[in-house]
Amino acid sequence: MRIGAVQPMTLIDYPDRIAAVVFTVGCDFRCPFCHNPELVLPDLAPSRGPTAAEALDRLADRRGFLDGVVLTGGEPTLQSDLADFIEEVRLLGYLVKLDTNGSRPAALERILDRHLVDYVAMDIKGPRSRYGEFAGCPVDAAAIDRSIALVRRAPDGEFRTTVAPGMTGDDVERIADWIQGDRRYMLQTFRAPAAKRLVDPTWGERSACSSVELAAVWARIAGRFPGGGVRG
Repeated sequence: MRIGAVQPMTLIDYPDRIAAVVFTVGCDFRCPFCHNPELVLPDLAPSRGPTAAEALDRLADRRGFLDGVVLTGGEPTLQSDLADFIEEVRLLGYLVKLDTNGSRPAALERILDRHLVDYVAMDIKGPRSRYGEFAGCPVDAAAIDRSIALVRRAPDGEFRTTVAPGMTGDDVERIADWIQGDRRYMLQTFRAPAAKRLVDPTWGERSACSSVELAAVWARIAGRFPGGGVRG
């Protein structure tokens, strides 16, 4: 496991749970609006983060205070020993939430087949016709389709879209048409953190839909999902 950091507590990253967050290093997407470039771009990656053993020790120390652990990135499914790490986390008594971009359905399927995760959150980067634009690279649409189907198999989960600059309400409706079903769908407002850079800093200068505008979009698509809404 290549780990960038361990956040000891979060109240927002695992729905209805108090959790820690483990950030893995490395991603196969280059979303220009991503605000974690140190986990994505090789030249910005930390030379050394916590080892898997050190991360597990920190999580062990938090037992009794936390309900679960969120594995995020970067893209966690790039880590060849992810399943083994999750098993160790589960032995500590934690629920596990996995965040993924859905680019590696075979890895996701192996984890689900071993019943290692309790919640899967998959980022839907944009409508099919614009997916590569928002992912920052060519994307295998068939892999995304397969991962969408796999997320529906998880014990619990959600789809979510950060409504990046240039994405319209019509784009969001096209996404909703694509993924509608039995999982929650969360729309996330785009913000460029003042203290951090983006993968493509020029995207921080672009305007994006406001939370008010997204609430209006959500009102149009809410009936296609059992739950969801606007975050941020």
